[in-house]
Amino acid sequence: MGEVVIVEAVRSAVGKRRGGLSHKLSPDLFSDVLAALIERAGIDSALVGQVTGGCVSQVGQQSGNITRTAWLAAGLDQSVGASTIHAQCGSSQQAFTLAYGLVAGGVVDLAAAGGVEVMSQVPMSSSAVPELGPAKTPHYEESYEITTQFEAAERIAAKWGLSRDDLEEFAVLSQRRAADAIAAGRFADQIVPVQAPAVDEHGVVTGTRTIDTDEGPRPTTREGLAGLKVNLPDRPGGALHTAATSSQISDGASALLLADAQRAEQLGLRARARVVDSLLIGNDPVMMLTGPIPATERILERNRLSLDDIDVIEINEAFASVVLAWANETKVDMGKVNVNGGAIALGHPLGATGGVLLTKALNELERTNGRYALVTMCVGGGMGTGTLIERL
Repeated sequence: MGEVVIVEAVRSAVGKRRGGLSHKLSPDLFSDVLAALIERAGIDSALVGQVTGGCVSQVGQQSGNITRTAWLAAGLDQSVGASTIHAQCGSSQQAFTLAYGLVAGGVVDLAAAGGVEVMSQVPMSSSAVPELGPAKTPHYEESYEITTQFEAAERIAAKWGLSRDDLEEFAVLSQRRAADAIAAGRFADQIVPVQAPAVDEHGVVTGTRTIDTDEGPRPTTREGLAGLKVNLPDRPGGALHTAATSSQISDGASALLLADAQRAEQLGLRARARVVDSLLIGNDPVMMLTGPIPATERILERNRLSLDDIDVIEINEAFASVVLAWANETKVDMGKVNVNGGAIALGHPLGATGGVLLTKALNELERTNGRYALVTMCVGGGMGTGTLIERL
């Protein structure tokens, strides 16, 4: 296998629900980010062998191989093939893993990978696909009807003995770190400014505006979170998780350019990081969201590394309990985990999030002169992702 390097990584700002990107069409948002990726890399788009993109709700404007639609909408070379990947929340990270495999295996020498989701227009339930999908078999029949991602998060909190205070303390930390990162301008270089429709209070388009800053973070205190409640019929006392300790509904897109190391050198491209390894694993579909635990263990073991070797870690904050249970099992130093905030503060545009996390991790490695970064996510249906990169 050849050595694979990342030569460029970009993302849109992550827009909040009904925010600045909520009237931007998904193919247009993805096309803006893909166009910026190629422009920043300074290459002829015809050199890209394939494009892989993640998208979860592949209906309406996000149907019909949105990756190909977005590539063409960006005015990029029509000879480049594209495919759209559905791996639940891990879709764009799996798109990255497949692009990595294409380059490492010598199928192509350059590949683009990313993803998109505009949840304001295409809600998570749009595709109406059950959480367990084909796993509705006698093996899972009894638990099938009550297995949702929210229920899984609650089960994880119970299994690892996490209190509501624990979850809310983590949420406040995520919000503070994200606000500090934005104030310090840490995301400015990685975000592609995009033009989006501006609308008035009646939903009438009045013009356009530039969206270049993540919209999710908001002032948060432990006292303020105490009044939030989620009432469930089978839980008179409410749930442990609330909107404040769960990832936000969001809009966004991401894209990365991978290359064979020798080809990158021939083209004069700067190799920013080496892809060490990337994987997608399966785990218990009833607990569902514990995938980062075995994914982290497996990717570190097969590369003979430990968490002590990792300088930057991005784990998706689907729910606070997911991260805290993973931290409990791995005994990680939380001082290097989601140092610029996570999805609780910044949002989780499903099909784009893996690429967003990879872009954040790469830029944080460069900012801090770190060596290794790990990106991991829990995935609906009981899976987990893991990617290791090394700064060059």
